[in-house]
Amino acid sequence: MSADAHSPLTESAVADAPFAESAVRRPFLDKAEPELYKALLGVSRALRDAAKAAGVSMDLLELVNLRASQLNGCPFCLSVHVPKARAAGITDLQIAVLPAWRDTAVFSPAQRAALAVAESVTAVAPADELDAVVQAAVAELGEERYAVLAWAAISINSFNRMSIVSRHPVAEPPAQD
Repeated sequence: MSADAHSPLTESAVADAPFAESAVRRPFLDKAEPELYKALLGVSRALRDAAKAAGVSMDLLELVNLRASQLNGCPFCLSVHVPKARAAGITDLQIAVLPAWRDTAVFSPAQRAALAVAESVTAVAPADELDAVVQAAVAELGEERYAVLAWAAISINSFNRMSIVSRHPVAEPPAQD
């Protein structure tokens, strides 16, 4: 995940945000406390470096980002990470069936392990279920890659919560000529 993935929104984006009429405007936490936001971006940068060092591919990281963002219902993070997932090689079919990934054969064993990690961290699985996920993920990925993916889930959950609490509007894709 790049530091740009969750960049603070501009003041014009705040003014144009598509809020329901009854919705209360909320302070954007990244704007209200920029030093804390910078620290969160630092975690994101360190995660990217750890992923590279451990040989964790971008498709695995983006699957973690997408699945956690789906579970958390974060429209902003989904609008950022769907295009990133496509750029990392995740197919439209994989994105379409992601909520039902356990019932499909379109994900590799490593991708399935990453998705299980994303779900167990995001939903905070009971200890026995978490033990099973960790054991299976470590068997498939190795301890270092599992740890990076667990940290990826922790990181995106933090970004999800910041964006949900701030009610960040979805990121519009760049205009195509």
